[in-house]
Amino acid sequence: MKIIKQSMKISSMLMLALMSLSASCDKNNYPDIEDGLYAEFQTTKGTMVAKLFYDKVPVVVANFVGLAEGTHPKLADSLKGKPFYNGLTFHRVMDKFMIQGGDPLGNGMGDPGFKFMSEFDPSLSHDKAGILSMANSGGWDTNGSQFFITEVPKTNLDGFYQDGSLKNCNGRRVSCHSVFGELVIGLDIQDSISNVAVNGTKPVEDIVITALNIIRKGKDAKSFDAPKVFTEQEPKLGDKIDAIREKAVEAAKAKAKMAADTFKKENANMAGDVFESPTGMIMISNKAANGKKPTSAQKVLVDCSAYFTNGSLLYTTIADVAKANNQYNEGGAYKPFSMIYNESATLVSGFKEAMLKMNVGDKARVFVPSYLGYGAAGRPPRVPPNTDLYFDIEIVGITK
Repeated sequence: MKIIKQSMKISSMLMLALMSLSASCDKNNYPDIEDGLYAEFQTTKGTMVAKLFYDKVPVVVANFVGLAEGTHPKLADSLKGKPFYNGLTFHRVMDKFMIQGGDPLGNGMGDPGFKFMSEFDPSLSHDKAGILSMANSGGWDTNGSQFFITEVPKTNLDGFYQDGSLKNCNGRRVSCHSVFGELVIGLDIQDSISNVAVNGTKPVEDIVITALNIIRKGKDAKSFDAPKVFTEQEPKLGDKIDAIREKAVEAAKAKAKMAADTFKKENANMAGDVFESPTGMIMISNKAANGKKPTSAQKVLVDCSAYFTNGSLLYTTIADVAKANNQYNEGGAYKPFSMIYNESATLVSGFKEAMLKMNVGDKARVFVPSYLGYGAAGRPPRVPPNTDLYFDIEIVGITK
């Protein structure tokens, strides 16, 4: 038994040595590429070479390299020492979109036996053809072995919105994919694969990855230790995401502070008492004489108009306001809405905070910073991410 195990160990070491030699030889086939870490996709349609962004998204690259070389620390023992991607197919092909591979089952449902969290860098985007990115089934932590290569720009797949803020990747119908490389050779091969005959999205004739070799050129690339990087940095991805999110929140607050200052200047002559909340909400209110204070068990009737900070109308419950802004709709429901008068009210937090300070008959103009409004997600299609708003609010009565 010891002899067999020793033989297997030697065989495994020989395989890895041959893989390393192959990759070393491969780089000599590309003398013009700059120093870096590359993936060479040898396929039945031709060869593509992608540069891997190991300096920006090290964990995703470490996952890919570890699988390609059979050194991934999370691989089952039966798969270690074996090039994971060799022999797999591009199982999903969509012309004018992308080609997808890396599934050991070949049907879009396979994985390497584990999942890991997404990793993003704001400088990386699906903004051109040839972008190499992780495929997933949605959410933060469903990455495995599957990847895709774009044929056209698809920035809606980025982990960031256009303003640089991080998406809520766990949100419904929110697409977030980790870019980790870019084709530098073989865009024509990608295009030829994307144009093959398909049954649905599966190629009629298998497009096989005959070999996926990792090429290291230069000192830094040669020193990139994929198993070590994945083992040490993958558990920290949650903290990395939190740091990106906190940075985005701080940026949103800084932007909102400038918008709040503009709001105060533009409404300096407006009659009413000014209240600046520690939360960032600003309220200019006109109190009604003897206005009744609703109880927390009651529902109130609210008229309101929402505006972007440039003064353009977002929506209104008042027909005359809609007409004045050329947004009147004959079928529109222009009437006050009913809302519970307590913290359970289903309103954005800045609006709710202002409403709960008002009595029946009170009117207020309220600045709501993005983080107290629709936040980083916005409210597509009309409200972009991180949008500051202001509202004209009136409590017109109490419902029974």
